[in-house]
Parts: sequence; structure tokens; C-alpha cells
Amino acid sequence: MSMLKDPSSKYRAFQPINLPDRQWPSRTITEVPVWCSSDLRDGNQSLIEPMDPARKLRFFKTLVAVGLKQIEVAFPSASQTDFDFVRTLIEDGHIPEDVTIQVLTQARADLIERTFESVRGAKKVIIHVYNATAPSFRRIVFKQDKQGVTDIAVNAAKLIKQLAAEQPDTLWTFQYSPEIFTSTELDFAVQVCDAVLDVWQPTPENKVILNLPATVEVSTPNIYADQIEWFCRHISRRDSVLVSLHTHNDRGTGVAATELGLMAGADRVEGCLFGNGERTGNVDLVNVALNMYTQGLHPGLDFSDIDAVRKVVEECNQLPVHPRHPYVGDLVHTAFSGSHQDAIRKGFAQQDPNGIWEVPYLPIDPADIGRSYEAVIRVNSQSGKGGITYLLEQEYGISLPRRMQIEFSQVVQGETDRLGLELTAAQIHGLLEKEYLQATSPYALIRHRLQEENGTSAVDVEVLNQGNTLHWRGLGKGPLEALVAGLPVAVEIMDYHEHAIGSGTNAKAAAYVEVRLDGGRPVHGLGIDENLTTASFRALFSALNRALRQAEAQAA
Repeated sequence: MSMLKDPSSKYRAFQPINLPDRQWPSRTITEVPVWCSSDLRDGNQSLIEPMDPARKLRFFKTLVAVGLKQIEVAFPSASQTDFDFVRTLIEDGHIPEDVTIQVLTQARADLIERTFESVRGAKKVIIHVYNATAPSFRRIVFKQDKQGVTDIAVNAAKLIKQLAAEQPDTLWTFQYSPEIFTSTELDFAVQVCDAVLDVWQPTPENKVILNLPATVEVSTPNIYADQIEWFCRHISRRDSVLVSLHTHNDRGTGVAATELGLMAGADRVEGCLFGNGERTGNVDLVNVALNMYTQGLHPGLDFSDIDAVRKVVEECNQLPVHPRHPYVGDLVHTAFSGSHQDAIRKGFAQQDPNGIWEVPYLPIDPADIGRSYEAVIRVNSQSGKGGITYLLEQEYGISLPRRMQIEFSQVVQGETDRLGLELTAAQIHGLLEKEYLQATSPYALIRHRLQEENGTSAVDVEVLNQGNTLHWRGLGKGPLEALVAGLPVAVEIMDYHEHAIGSGTNAKAAAYVEVRLDGGRPVHGLGIDENLTTASFRALFSALNRALRQAEAQAA
């Protein structure tokens, strides 16, 4: 098979919405929406290996720390694991007073009842029910006409209202989604939603959420905005409804569709941190929120330490964040081009700390989200034999992780500025040794002993500190975790990489560790040894010593 010469023979263009007096194009976003994270439900069900309860709880606590007040935590009727997780949140007191959990159910009586069982005893709950309303689903999947689809929604709404009344100690919010909204006839979408509202009888003081998902993106973002504005104009009880957006990213325009949907009158946004989700993902809540921030509107979410948030998301999802991902990618605050670097440096030099941000090429001050601008000089093979990474890899078999490339380039930059010359591969390697491999103060690793039993590692290390011999001991799930547990200072490992140098009997292991001390700026360490564990220990000591020296210099 190959691409068709005439795709119109297979694909149908989406018809525009008849809305000649549309208002959204002349509007701007001036109010912050209600945010709802679907990471633990929509994001979790899309993972190759769904999160276990420990990872889900860690993720939940991160969402709370960021400031999210509505969190869709599970699809409780889908699995015992999800059901049990909801019970754990409630019974173990993990839900703060100002946070409302949301649970999803299909519009089936047995699943709705199971869902209500899962949230028994919770203080505040959003019950989110859905059924598909689009013509293709009515015809192909459910074999139902419009009345049949409406009846499914109405019967579910009646049962939800009844079951909620049986648990009066919980503050309930009802939410309905006409799934595949973007492909549903607008008048029918309104008809179904109005039928649900007739059952639930919302008021301005007790609103219902109508969630309008772009379950699949079908056209350009302006079409979605037209659909949202049309819906907002025609739905009954508009003052008693929160119109919610739930955009996916099939066409790569989830963020744009969400922003235009807010301009079109929506009140609420559902999505995932950094855009995880089914197929091409859900809208990226961080992206939308920080876009607002750069326009002078605080989103009400706190990404002051965005790298720490990314670390949790990557570890829980077991998916990497792309290096070019807006705001958080490894390379988004990095300039390779000399002209870009020059403009940015001049911008920083003239920037008033208390004035409007006007640094060229940087739409946000990296410091606001716990990051920094890094000018990377000659680090890729495209720049010829002067490329730092290229030379180290070709000449010495050393492959620096991306963020370490950025960090080490600053060391090389300082030396080239001092000498006024381009460095040779040997000089660059010498700088790497001096900066990382010889970072043995204040703590030098002398020897270590490792015992492993039943998945637990016990480490005993002998350390030299200012002429004194110290012994540190620690336990952990692996050697590196055990070593960290035995350190006299609090260290957080942000990243770890390893690879072989050479092959056969002469092979060595290179280990790279990125750490933070007390929430400070991440610092890298490098260790090389015939033994991988020893190399990783040396890398940790390298990072620890460099971090301690930097902290001491900053304090001075």
C-alpha cells in the first residue's frame, strides 16, 4: 500500500460550521479555566504497562502539589486495581479538603453501581458518565438510532441521581460526556445534553459539567471553536453548566483547539501533564497553562520546579518527554546557533529584573520554572571536528547524556573564552577528567562492599574526608539507592545513564548520574571503571562533590 494520488476518494473533508457571526476570533483568554487532570485515568489506560498503585499514588501527590483541584483518578469499574486505588485514596486520607476526585463510568447500570461503591465515604466526587453519540458509532458500534442513544444517556442520568441521593454525606457533581462530540451533529449533541440536564436539574449554585471531547480530532482547531461556541449558545440552563474541553491530539493541534475552545466560551479543561494519553495523546495541561503565564495570566498551577514534575511523570508513565517538548524539553532553553546565542546574551544583559520580559528567542524566563538558559557551543557533529560531543564519542567512546552535554559545554566555553582558541579532543577530554573524574573533594571513595539478598542491597563504603576515614552504610532496592540512603546529605537522583566503552576484556563501564541537593540545581557526575557498580558509585561521588562545591560557592 502507498499514499493515494487522490485521497478524496477515501477521505471525506469535514464540513465547516454555519456560524457567520462567530465571536471567538476577536476574544482573548482573560480568565483561568477549571483544570482537571486525567493522567491517572485517560493517561494511565494508554500506557504499555499501566501504573501500579505506588506509582499512581506518587503521581496523585504530584498533581496535588502542582495545584490541581480536580483529578480524575480511575475508571473503577474497569478493574479491581482501579477500584482498590480509589478506596486507598479515601480510606487512607490522601485526598486534601480542597481536592475533588473524579471517576469515570460508561452509561451502564452495573458499571455505574460499581463506580458508586468505589467512592463511598469520599467527601467530594465528580461522577463522570459517557456514551458515544456520533453517527458512525450509532450505526457501526451500537446499532442504535438517536432516540436509543438519548435513552441510554437519560437512564444513566436517572440512576446516578438516585444513587447519589442514597449517599447524602458526599458532595456530588455530575458530569456527562457525549463521546465523539466533534463528529456528532451539533443539534443532536445539544438534544442529548438537554435531556440529561432535564434529569439532573442543575442550578447556578450546583452546576453540572458537560464535557465536549474531541475524542478524535477531525478538523482544524477553528472548527472545534465553532462547535463550542455553537453549543454554548444553544444549550439550555447555560448559567448552570460548566462547559468542559477534552481534546486529543490526532492532528497535532490539541493545545490550539483547547485555547480556541476557551475563547469560544468553555469554562474547564481536562488533560494530562506533558500530553500523555490515548494514541497521539491528550492536550498538554502544562503547555496550555504556561502559554497563559507568558501572556501575563497566572494559570493557578505551580510549575516552579518543572524538572521535578517531569521526573515524576517520566518515571510513573515510563515514557520520556521529548527534548523539544515546549517549556520542559531538554533543549527548549538551549541555543545552538551563534546568532541566537548572541541575541539571547544581549537580551539578558539588558533585561530589567523588575521589567517586562524581552529576551529574544525565549518566550519565558527559564528561572520562573526552575530552569536556566544554556548556550551550547559546537556540540553536534554538524559543526565539524570542533563538536564537543562528537569528539568525545569518536575519540574516547564517551557518550554524554543530553543534559550533561549542556552542562559540560559551559566548562568548555569558559576555557575557550580564557584561551581564545578552539580546543583539541585531548584538551576537551582533559577538561572532562578534571571537572568530573577528579571531583574527589570533599569526599573521596576509597572502597566499597556490596551485599545483595532478596532484592535488597546493603552497601558499606569507606570514604576519605579531609584526612579522616569515614564509613557510610545504606540499604536500598539497588546498589545506587542503597548508597544514596547512606549519604550524610539529602540527595535526589534525577537521571542515570550507563554504557560500555570498548569491548572484550578491555571494556570499561561509563556511568552518568544527575543529582540535586535540597531541591537545588541539578548537577552531573561521571564515573569510569571496569566494574559497572563501581563506575556508578564513582559517578555519584563525582556529582555529590560537584554539587557541594557549587552550593558552597553560591553561599559565599
